[in-house]
Amino acid sequence: MNMKANTEQVLDAALHLPHTDRAFLVERLLESLDAESGFPLSEEWRKEISRRCAEIDSGEVELVSGEQVFKQAFKALA
Repeated sequence: MNMKANTEQVLDAALHLPHTDRAFLVERLLESLDAESGFPLSEEWRKEISRRCAEIDSGEVELVSGEQVFKQAFKALA
């Protein structure tokens, strides 16, 4: 089996996971890319990122789309 077929199988399996499991998988995959970038993060930023991710995962905060943020900002400026 070639790499593309393996990737397609993993993707298909991931797409059939429950929403929260898919979100967790995406988060971990993105973290793995960040770790490879070599971009240095201070310990303070690492803690802040972990805190914010935990707030999102727990449902303590609700994400707002960029479109909605800009809509509200332009409305406030008008």
